Amino acid sequence: MGSSYRTIIRDGLWTNNAGLVQLLGLCPLLAVTGTLINGLGLGLATTATLTASNLTVSLIRKLVRPEVRIPVFVLVIASIVTVIELSMNAFFHELYKVLGIFIPLIVTNCAIIGRAEAFASKQPVGKALVDGLSMGIGFTLLLVTLGALREITGHGTLFAQAHMMFGEAARGMTITFFDGYHGMLLAVLPPGAFIGLGLLIALKNVIDRRLEQRAARAPAMSGGLAETTG
Repeated sequence: MGSSYRTIIRDGLWTNNAGLVQLLGLCPLLAVTGTLINGLGLGLATTATLTASNLTVSLIRKLVRPEVRIPVFVLVIASIVTVIELSMNAFFHELYKVLGIFIPLIVTNCAIIGRAEAFASKQPVGKALVDGLSMGIGFTLLLVTLGALREITGHGTLFAQAHMMFGEAARGMTITFFDGYHGMLLAVLPPGAFIGLGLLIALKNVIDRRLEQRAARAPAMSGGLAETTG
């Protein structure tokens, strides 16, 4: 029995989040999340790759022999990433230069090849498409959250360099939280990314634990209420 669409969406956004739970794609996640815009740019590129690769793998799953499925999946992903890289170079050139090598490195992201092999190659087109989109959005939300935390802590701003993604009209979007703030170097450096990711993982674990406790108390309360009524 296949997973329902609700389960697929919940897994991608929260329960099985590629960054928070599977801890995949950590290299670009930690490297480019110095600002919110950088994280958003890489997240959207990763989401497009996940969605397109899952869709393509699901479409060709019955045509590819098991012996060559991994090389074929890698070829599909590499082709999609190349199209995305060239498009970003053409339409978002400044952001493309900032993200640099981490755009082509999307090909090696274990989350993408993992979803192609573990899910898309075994599921119909609709579910594969929703899975890729959900996993991509979940990963993007993590990139944006970590980028926002590091930007606020490290620079005291938010939406800095928004024009790289939204055009010249977005230059005024920058929010400055602290006047005369000289920044926190630790937040800008890779150790700050590790610390921020660790805090987000800890927060997720706390939320999950409280949800489990609440779910465990619900049947007990229902049983007690039924006995009282009876």
